[in-house]
Amino acid sequence: MTQTRSFRKADLAGAAFEEADLSGAAFRLVDLSDARMHNTDLSRARLTGVVLQGAVLDGDIRGLVVNGVEVAPLVEAELDRRHPDRALMRPVDAEGYRTAWARLGELWDGTVARASALEERAPGLVHDRVDGEWSFVETLRHLLFATDAWVGRALLGDPAPYHPLVVPHEEESSDPGVPWDPDARPSLGEVLEARATRRGTVTDVLRDLDDARLARRTEPVDGPGFPPARPYVVAEVLGVVLNEEWEHRLFAERDLDVLEGRLCG
Repeated sequence: MTQTRSFRKADLAGAAFEEADLSGAAFRLVDLSDARMHNTDLSRARLTGVVLQGAVLDGDIRGLVVNGVEVAPLVEAELDRRHPDRALMRPVDAEGYRTAWARLGELWDGTVARASALEERAPGLVHDRVDGEWSFVETLRHLLFATDAWVGRALLGDPAPYHPLVVPHEEESSDPGVPWDPDARPSLGEVLEARATRRGTVTDVLRDLDDARLARRTEPVDGPGFPPARPYVVAEVLGVVLNEEWEHRLFAERDLDVLEGRLCG
């Protein structure tokens, strides 16, 4: 049954909160309908007596309990069912990482072919954003950043490995060690060329990887940049790269559906 409630309209209706610390805040009899939250930390948030109809949650969701049921395991199982290759992205040994990386390459080849065909039909459309998310080109530029940060910097020890076209997350763009040109508009071909080089670097790393190396820690690098200068477990570093590649391809496929629909509509 649909619940209805009356709220007093406050002056904050339609307000935007950016880079605001609202941790520990209490909300009571507050209307958040149609609110949009992006890059928002809701860790340990407690929502009781809420009306949550037609809402969309997309992100790192773990330990979420809905009406007494922990839903994350259910969601994980359903995602694995929908995407059988997803289980490959949780490797436990060096060979598993190589297998996952090879499969990601195959999947991305298909996605890039789809985007390239779109670019031929409608030049510039791969630069369009869908629902405020990164464009296809920006997504590839972000993956350049992920590779440079986690493989180039954290794993290989280069304190400043970043390609000039990288797109970091908002919270990383203010780091003085991370280059970011918000006005850059490289062609799809330029970004694909840079990406091929970075993918080759990862392939080389994985070729020499063994199980013992996975358990070791990296050597911290000096100087500003992302990730922060501290040791990381090699398996975790490579796991970040696999996750970034997997999730952003799904985002790209989702948005390509929309862009192709615009041409057909």
